[in-house]
Amino acid sequence: MAQILVVDDEIGIRELLSEILADEGHGVMLADCAGAARRLRDANRPDLVLLDIWMPDTDGISLLKEWAGNGQLTMPVVMMSGHGTIETAVEATRIGALDYLEKPIALQRLLTTVKRALRNHELAAPRQLSMAMLGRSVSLSELRKRLAQLAQTSAPLLLCGEQGMLPELFARQLAAPGAPFLAGAELLADASSELLTRAGGGILFVPDLARLSRGEQKNLEFLQARADKHKTRIVSFSPLDAKALVERCGYDAALLARLGELTLRLPPLRECAEDVPDLAAQMLAQLVESRACAPRRFAVGALNALRLHRWPGNLAELEHAVKNLAITSLDEEIGVVDVERVLAAQVEQAPAPALALDRPYREAREAFERVYFEKLLAAENGSMARVAERSGLERTHLYRKLKALGLPVGRREEV
Repeated sequence: MAQILVVDDEIGIRELLSEILADEGHGVMLADCAGAARRLRDANRPDLVLLDIWMPDTDGISLLKEWAGNGQLTMPVVMMSGHGTIETAVEATRIGALDYLEKPIALQRLLTTVKRALRNHELAAPRQLSMAMLGRSVSLSELRKRLAQLAQTSAPLLLCGEQGMLPELFARQLAAPGAPFLAGAELLADASSELLTRAGGGILFVPDLARLSRGEQKNLEFLQARADKHKTRIVSFSPLDAKALVERCGYDAALLARLGELTLRLPPLRECAEDVPDLAAQMLAQLVESRACAPRRFAVGALNALRLHRWPGNLAELEHAVKNLAITSLDEEIGVVDVERVLAAQVEQAPAPALALDRPYREAREAFERVYFEKLLAAENGSMARVAERSGLERTHLYRKLKALGLPVGRREEV
């Protein structure tokens, strides 16, 4: 049977729940505070956690946020409280809790909730990155707030941004807890009203409009016209603007107008540099939790080196780098030398960017300069001294050029 961690500062509650769950054949671990819960969770990876909200050291909501932010919310969590409110329950669910039990806990309600939580855990897809603890950068903080606003509407939404942004991560923030979320272009191969029925009350996500064939575009038009009837929200992503989708991919402008009734730009990772350490730590924790690698942790210097990288491939490039580091590093602590080794290899293997030959001269020149300086900044780990030396530009001119191109400057110290 399952291993269940019960976290409650009241000994009577712990003993009662332990007795009931043991009678059902489950193994039970007991913690009287958040500190003990952390240790037991890390050592045993329970199948389910029953977590009290009010505890003396760290409250349950804060511990839930911590697990979500660290990529450790790999098990279902059911919150418990005798003094809870609707707002508290909603907040816990938004962070990632599966359910909420009010004390005194009725026996049948407890058993039903535990059974459902364990069944959902068995069927759960691999956990996505959590945005619960992200938002150190202005760009990502504002994006989180806008996603929270957009989650209250049901209008079609078009996410726009660069390739490699893992748009499904952001689209999932719009789905209500427990609501259907269907994703993948393959869903459009043979679209029917049955697909909308499956997605009813939830979201149908199209990951890249630019990659759809003419037939898939027709199927998407069919689904979009019937989505409201089935209470299904269509969310899509495109790295191209509407004009380019029409001219290059043959889209019907009216369909794009309906899909883009609401639009939201996903900022590239270089605009969210302050969040890179938290993202990398989450990605590494997920690999460790899934036993894809031996236990690993980042040194502070390694996280800082990742933060200074420009990430032209955005989240997908960061994910690839973290996986490479997790598997190829020799020591438990991943250091700066490891990061420099992996990033240097990625720069060497990166394909040459396509030249913007279809744009006016001024736009094409700016596009080239942006890619050129992104590559230099990445290769030199943000050192402005080395970038100035390699580009042959005087330092003041270099600062002005990066500002004009919308690129953040790197480290100012001499190397």
